[in-house]
Amino acid sequence: MNVDTTKIIHFDTIREKVKSLCMEANYFLGEDIKIYIEKAIEKESSPLGKEVLKDLQRNWELAAKEQIPICQDTGTAVIFLEIGQEVKIVGGYLYDAINEGVRKGYREGYLRKSMVKHPWLRVNTDDNTPAIIHTEIVPGNKLKITVAPKGGGSENMSALKMLTPAAGLEGVKRFVLESVKKAGPNACPPLVVGVGVGGNFEKAALLAKKALLRKLGHFNQDPAIAQVELELLKDINKTGIGPQGFGGNTTALAVNIEVFPCHIASLPVAVNINCHASRHKTIIL
Repeated sequence: MNVDTTKIIHFDTIREKVKSLCMEANYFLGEDIKIYIEKAIEKESSPLGKEVLKDLQRNWELAAKEQIPICQDTGTAVIFLEIGQEVKIVGGYLYDAINEGVRKGYREGYLRKSMVKHPWLRVNTDDNTPAIIHTEIVPGNKLKITVAPKGGGSENMSALKMLTPAAGLEGVKRFVLESVKKAGPNACPPLVVGVGVGGNFEKAALLAKKALLRKLGHFNQDPAIAQVELELLKDINKTGIGPQGFGGNTTALAVNIEVFPCHIASLPVAVNINCHASRHKTIIL
């Protein structure tokens, strides 16, 4: 006997959850990041770098207490959706629910509106829409929504390169390190560095973005890739850029790498850089 496992989720529910996630992601720093920065304070060799890290700590404490943004740049609203194939959305179009939730969250939460209607005419949309939405269909009857506000400063320091296969792993590592060095203080270190390798031009970039959602301390499940993450983190922290670019041995908190099969003729690699406030909040309906 077939059992109907369809779950019905209403437009209004999605809108309100997205609204709340937009505010929470901007007000409350993730517990994993707090722990890593607290550890970095103990290990930071530069007195000035140590003070900068303590300032970041005071900042997130104040933001949470007052429920105000961790950073004045409250970012592009990047939304990741995992939609179970047995989910049915009723009451309106899913993407409209997402954008209405972003609109309400940014207006009611007094978050800065940073989206412009046209790339070179530069007229503000006044509500931080449209969101950038990435959708994946998965088995089951759940809807997973992740809101990941992405600031302009760190995003501008991100990069993608189509390497030749001959470049190999060393070419990938060299490009990641070069990208971080080029970013310098502009991405507001200490950083979380997302790296996507493989797929094609757009897949590598998406892998790098999704890598930023991984909790700090959760390494790639492939031990060989996890080892590369550790090696890159060590090399990045040897650059001396330090917290907010003032020098020290805490330039990055983590390097997260995701990989995907690719064409025989190419080796795409993308580096998506986040500042210490690697903001993202998730809910499962």
